[in-house]
Amino acid sequence: MTNASAGDPGWRGHAPGSPEYRRIIVALFAAGIAAFCQLYSAQGMLPSLARDLAVTEPQSALSVSAATGGLALAVLPWSIVADRLGRQRALTIAMIAAVVLGVAVSLAPDFAWLLALRAAQGAAIAGIPATAMAYLSEELTPAGVATAAGLFVSGNTVGGLSGRLVAGPLGELASWRFGFGAVTVIAAIAAVVFILASPPARGFVPERAVRGMTAAGAPLTFRAKLGAVLRSRQLLALYGQALLLMGGFVAVYNYLGFRLEAPPLLVAPALTALVFIAYLAGTFAAPRAGRLALRFGRLRTLLGGIALMLAGLALTLITWLPTIITGLVVLTAGFFVAHAVASGWISTFAPTGRAQATGLYNLGYYGGSSLFGWAVGLAFAPFGWTGVVVCVAALSLIAAGWAALALRPATRR
Repeated sequence: MTNASAGDPGWRGHAPGSPEYRRIIVALFAAGIAAFCQLYSAQGMLPSLARDLAVTEPQSALSVSAATGGLALAVLPWSIVADRLGRQRALTIAMIAAVVLGVAVSLAPDFAWLLALRAAQGAAIAGIPATAMAYLSEELTPAGVATAAGLFVSGNTVGGLSGRLVAGPLGELASWRFGFGAVTVIAAIAAVVFILASPPARGFVPERAVRGMTAAGAPLTFRAKLGAVLRSRQLLALYGQALLLMGGFVAVYNYLGFRLEAPPLLVAPALTALVFIAYLAGTFAAPRAGRLALRFGRLRTLLGGIALMLAGLALTLITWLPTIITGLVVLTAGFFVAHAVASGWISTFAPTGRAQATGLYNLGYYGGSSLFGWAVGLAFAPFGWTGVVVCVAALSLIAAGWAALALRPATRR
């Protein structure tokens, strides 16, 4: 892997099927694993964290929200770093920093230090999602971006699943320190794969070499780029999808473990983490979202994904473990279809300032995870699982209405 120092003015992107295209897919798949196995590893250990550290359910969920909150706050600064240093170098720095902080998290002396280090780790991880989609849009042909975005999201699901499945049982059988430590090893291996697999960048010139220019010939500043991507109602709607859908999705996974371990289900704590196998539905669904969008249109596919989320959510209300797991699978597939479509749609409305547009999408995505992933728990304590379902359904319906109003004219054009 080398960082671009000069761009190719006639560059149109690696085409699907080429060796470089396949190398980029492998590299970004590994980047997704490196990021998300660490980001959500705490989610598989929330019941054991609550017991070991003597904190409440919403307080234990802060170990997830701290990381996603740190990520949300750091995505825009990372977009500046990516513009100045190049996408590949930014991705590499982010992965290495996250691994180093992952070691520190496993050594945290108490809950307060755990939250502080998780927030710092989330800020480091932010460089991966903040940069990855811009990297894809610049290095691949337009025809290959939608499928590649789905495969990147698929890597996210594999990382999220592996982090939960490794950390959860280890946290229960040994301690949460072993859980975090094992996940850090996985992230380190994935980072090495990214560094070795990614080909030299050809579609981007770091700003220190060639700055973006306005029509008048003046440098296109960060503020100008940010203003451009904040004035688009279509982009605002896509940011809204990230905020609301991700917030509801994370809330379901945050609090489902507490429901499963409580009466009348009484699932053994060591087995609770196995429900995260439902994440494989996202691995299956995300790459197919691009093909569905080409066939049925992006808006219909996005709304279809939200409809699947609502259907799966309804199934989790039935107090029977097979039905709950089925509902979780359906909800997960629906969420990743919607997320893959929305994230891949960003570049369409952001001909300039793509890194900033991607950063704002991720700000909404992880801001929603941090805010609603914790706040929905305030309904769990007094109203139980029904309170969680009602809150998440409301978030999903608002997201669907927003998309239908703001994105339909763009679809007709």
